[in-house]
Amino acid sequence: MEAIDYLATLGSHRVASDVPLVRHGAERALVRGRVRAGVEDDRAVLLEVEINPGRANRARLNRSPVSRPRELLGILRTVVFSPEDLAVVKGDPSERRRFIDELVITRWPRLAGVRADYDKVLRHRSTLLKTLAGRGPVRGGGGHGDAEHTLGVWNDQLARHGGELLEARLRTLADLVPHVAAAYAAIAPRNNVATATYQPAMPLPAEIDRTALAAALTDQMAQRRDEELRRGVTLVGPHRDEIALALGELPARGYASHGESWSFALALRLGGFDLLRADDLQPVLILDDVFAELDSTRRERLAGRVAEAEQVLVTAAVGGDVPARLAGNRFVVDDGTVTPAEDRP
Repeated sequence: MEAIDYLATLGSHRVASDVPLVRHGAERALVRGRVRAGVEDDRAVLLEVEINPGRANRARLNRSPVSRPRELLGILRTVVFSPEDLAVVKGDPSERRRFIDELVITRWPRLAGVRADYDKVLRHRSTLLKTLAGRGPVRGGGGHGDAEHTLGVWNDQLARHGGELLEARLRTLADLVPHVAAAYAAIAPRNNVATATYQPAMPLPAEIDRTALAAALTDQMAQRRDEELRRGVTLVGPHRDEIALALGELPARGYASHGESWSFALALRLGGFDLLRADDLQPVLILDDVFAELDSTRRERLAGRVAEAEQVLVTAAVGGDVPARLAGNRFVVDDGTVTPAEDRP
């Protein structure tokens, strides 16, 4: 399951870096998969990613090298729900930012480059601010003129990339919310309304487009310049934003029960899945060890919700946890060996 998702996203839903994905003692790992265009379309492509800890990863498409692994994004799309997704509801704002950015990139793979550029600029700008912290205003001689010019360059790039990323987040969240509300109502025993609201760290302009958002970011950086120089951190940008999740009138974080939190986390992923289908995309839906955490009512409602998906992959420690309506090809994984269930003695 992790390998399939890695070919789609170039990352793991389980760990933050590639290092744990390589077997201890091995120099590299190779993820390879053949992807068909659809159930009724036999066209297929071969995707390969070579994971090299400490060095740049390499990728191939139909055995031909590509210049960057990011060129594979968009060929295979996945939506994964796993126990780690509970952190999207209960965890820090960074978890919710990661969730929305993953969905943004799944919709528009080109945004992976925008996000990478934003993160790179943010690191450089924050390093410069940290160096200048406590030195007073960045004006005049003594090398400060060069620093002021460099800071201006980073400001321009942060505003440009940040405006584009913020536009994509706002557009995606607006499209996503109705799907999340419908998914939560379909699987949760109680009919609380699930909502998600974007909470930017700055006032938003009247026009929500990348140009207006970039201008707003530039204005905020000018207003908070002295504070950023004093503290040595970047206080403006999408990396400071929050997505507030609520059930009815109450915030989900801190008020939702364990079952409600699970239902909300699941609704977020199912909402993303439905949004991609509305975009005329057909992602592979992966439910990784989900049913053990759900009661019988939620299990059956979830099964009914996903039964019509083009392809669903399910893992479970106990086969009986998977509802009968999701019966399909079953395999047993034992000590790294995969065997069709019907071939088991």
